[in-house]
Amino acid sequence: MLARKPLFPGVIELNFQAGEVLGCNVYLVHDSNEWILIDIGYEETVDDFIEIIRGLDFPLSRCKTLVATHADVDHIQGLAKAKQILKTTISAHPNAVEPLTTGDTLKTLAVIEAQDLKMAMPPVEIENQINDGDILTVGSKQIEVWHTPGHTDSQLAFRIDDVLLSGDNLYRDGCIGAIDAHHGSDIRSFVQSLTRIRESDVKWLAPSHGPIFAKDNAMLDRVIERVSGYLHMADFGTLAEDWPLMNEWDDEVAQGILPDGWQAPAE
Repeated sequence: MLARKPLFPGVIELNFQAGEVLGCNVYLVHDSNEWILIDIGYEETVDDFIEIIRGLDFPLSRCKTLVATHADVDHIQGLAKAKQILKTTISAHPNAVEPLTTGDTLKTLAVIEAQDLKMAMPPVEIENQINDGDILTVGSKQIEVWHTPGHTDSQLAFRIDDVLLSGDNLYRDGCIGAIDAHHGSDIRSFVQSLTRIRESDVKWLAPSHGPIFAKDNAMLDRVIERVSGYLHMADFGTLAEDWPLMNEWDDEVAQGILPDGWQAPAE
C-alpha cells in the first residue's frame, strides 16, 4: 500500500501523489471509505491514475461519481474509459452535457486544425447534472458546488471548508484559463467569477493545473483589473464588448488629426 500524501484532510491530488505530472490535476476527495474524482485527464493516463488509486487502498467499487470541472479535452477525455473501469456515474454542469454526450471535438478543443491538433473525444453519458449551490456528499464530507463561468460556460469549482478546488479560473502565477469563443468563454462572466473568489473567505486555491497556493487578494485584484481590460481590447476579437481605439480613429479621421510631431509631405 502506498503512503497517502494528502494536500488537505480528505483531499489527495494524484499527480502530487505520484511524484510526477501526468496531466491536469486530478483530485480524489474521500471520507468513510467513499470517494470521488474531480477530473480525470487524458484517456492515455487513466490506467496510471487507477493504479495509483489501487495502491492507496481505495476500493474501486466505492467511487461515488466522476466529476467534470468543465468540458475541455485535457480534463475529460478519459471519462468514458474511467467510467467503464469504475462502473460509476458522471457528474457535470448542464452546459457540459451536450459536448460530452456527443463527443463534440470543437467545443472540447479536441480538434484545432490550425495547430494540427486532432484528438479523439469519446462520448460519455452524464447521469448527474450539478449546478451552483448544489452539495456533493462524500461520506460525511460536504462539497459545495460553485458555477464559475468565464473560461468555459460549464466551469465548476468546489469548496471544501476553507479550500476551493478552483478549476481553470486562476493559477499561482496570476494566469487564467484560456479565453476562446469555441469552448464558451465569456470575459464579463470571467470577471464575475474571479470577483466571487476574491470576495470569498476561502484561504487556499487548488487549481486544475499547477500547484496549490494561498489566496492572495492583491494578486486577484491585479488579475481582475487585467481581465476587465480585455472587455475593451481587440486581442479577444468578438469576445470583447467594444474597441475604443476604433472610436478614436473615427474622430481622428473626421477631424483630420495626425500624430503629434508628424507632418504630411508637401504636394
